[in-house]
Order: sequence, then structure tokens, then C-alpha cells
Amino acid sequence: MPGDVATSPAPAPPSASSSSQHHHHHHHGPTSARGLLCHAVAGASAGVVAATFVCPLDVIKTRFQVHGWPKLATGTIGGSVIIGSLQQITQREGFRGMYRGLSPTVLALLPNWAVYFTVYEQLKSLLSSKDGSHQLSLGANVVAASCAGAATSIVTNPLWVVKTRFQTQGIRVGPILYKGTLAALRRIAHEEGIRGLYSHVAIQFPAYEKIKAYLAERDNTTVEALSFGDVAVASSLAKVAASTMTYPHEVVRSRLQDQGAHSEARYKGVIDCIRKVYYKEGVAGFYRGCATNLLRTTPAAVITFTSFEMIHRFLLDLLPPEPEPHIQPLKH
Repeated sequence: MPGDVATSPAPAPPSASSSSQHHHHHHHGPTSARGLLCHAVAGASAGVVAATFVCPLDVIKTRFQVHGWPKLATGTIGGSVIIGSLQQITQREGFRGMYRGLSPTVLALLPNWAVYFTVYEQLKSLLSSKDGSHQLSLGANVVAASCAGAATSIVTNPLWVVKTRFQTQGIRVGPILYKGTLAALRRIAHEEGIRGLYSHVAIQFPAYEKIKAYLAERDNTTVEALSFGDVAVASSLAKVAASTMTYPHEVVRSRLQDQGAHSEARYKGVIDCIRKVYYKEGVAGFYRGCATNLLRTTPAAVITFTSFEMIHRFLLDLLPPEPEPHIQPLKH
């Protein structure tokens, strides 16, 4: 998830209760084909919408992390670095430069959310309390989000590696060697240790659900009936928290993924990369491009989560609910 999973772009959220039927009072459980289809389609659609909106900023973020600050005309500071970078990319590479790597992003997002939602919903339903309230403890939610993220990471990681290469390609000198999918899969363990792309979602998804539950309680309503404004607030707060906590890991991941295309490796692995970044650039090195990242990921999270909720509610209305379980058992 990359994957803001993850890393990946801003993840689209699951519905906060493990029941996906907010218009119907019975609980279908995770084996409901309708529920899974709604989650997968809504998640993939929302991810693609967000990726298209934020791809130009994603290109800049990847370049900041890998190559450092761009050399712009003197006197440009702060937010103007973003505008300056966009101008520089369009001047050098045309409008297409801003959408470099979009096709791998979209390609990675479709299986990304199909896998994420399927696994996340299944696990949430398995772990939810059996007292009829289907409440999920924070720990169980973290486990569900992490496992779903791990599954997603394994499936889509090669595509995120390709995306990073595409986006930095415009400013690299010399030949670019793309390694195959198997090589990329073998490098997951080497580059990212065990946590990989899903350290982010383990914070973001539970935070999102807790904030939504809090807002629903405050407004005396259900999580499924929250206004889109509240969804936007919950998604942005969860995203900022997760991004800030996991950003150093993102920087290390970007550098390690990118170096595979260089003739000589700058870093031996995760620990070596952390040590070198710290000695060369101090703590600031781990937060290089973080403000740009928040400007990119927070709107992305809001767009993704809100469009997810809208599409999800629309699909639930569109698709007829399955028969009551006690009338006709669900077919697995």
C-alpha cells in the first residue's frame, strides 16, 4: 500500500461497524458477497479518484524524498516550493510529467483495495464481540488493519516500486534498469523489514474508526449516518496522526526502493539507510518533504474516505439485500 495501504496513497476506509448493512438491521457477516463487493468496488473507485487528484503532489513528494529539495530560483520558500516544483516539472517534461507513475498507481490501487477490504472486513467480523453489538476493541482493530495491510502489501508492493521508479525517472541520469516482479517481491523483506507498507494503516484505520465513533456519539447518531463533513474531519485527523508517526519509515522505504535502479547501492538495508540519513542530515532528514506529504495526503484521505462513503452508501441502496439468514442460509 503502498501504499499510502497502504503508503501508498491515502487508504479508503471500511465502514466502522463490521456490519455493512446500515439500512437493514440484521447482520450479514463477512461472507456476504454483497457486502464484500460494495466494499471492494467503493474502495477501488475512491482510491482511483484520489490518485488522479493528487498524482502531481505525489510525484513531487517521491522526488523530495529521493533526491532532496529541488534547485529553484532563489527566494522561493515554504508552500511556493510546491508551486515552483510543479512549474519546473511542466516546463521540463510537459503536463505528462505531473502524471508520471499514475498508471502503476491506478493499477496498484485496484487490487490494493479489493484485497484490503475483503481481508479487513473478514477479520473484523471474526474478531468482533459476539454480544450482538459487534463492537471491536482497539487492539482487535489494530490487528485487523495490520493483517489486511500485510496481505495488501504482499500483493501490490511490486507495483509501488515501479511507481517510485517512474516518478523519479525524469531526473535520473544514466540507464534505468527495471527488475522483474519476482525481484521486487524478494526485495520486500530486504528493503522494508517485516512491517512494510502496513505500519501506516495500523494507526490510521483504528484512529479513523474511533474518531467516527466519538463523533457519532457526540451527535447522538450512528456511525453509518454521519454527515460527509464529519467523515472529512475524522479522515483528516486520522491521516495526520498516521502520517506524522510513520513518515521516517516512508523516507527510508522510498530511498531503498529507488536505489535498486542505480548502478551502485548507497544503502545495504534498512538499518544502514537509517544510520546514513541520520549522520548526514540529522532528524530533519527523516521528515524531508513531510509538510508537502501532509498537504498531499490529507486532502487525498478526505477525498478517498468521503467518496468511499458516498459510493458505498450508493451501492448498498443500488444492490438488493440478500434474504434474511434465518430464512435462507448464506452460501459461502
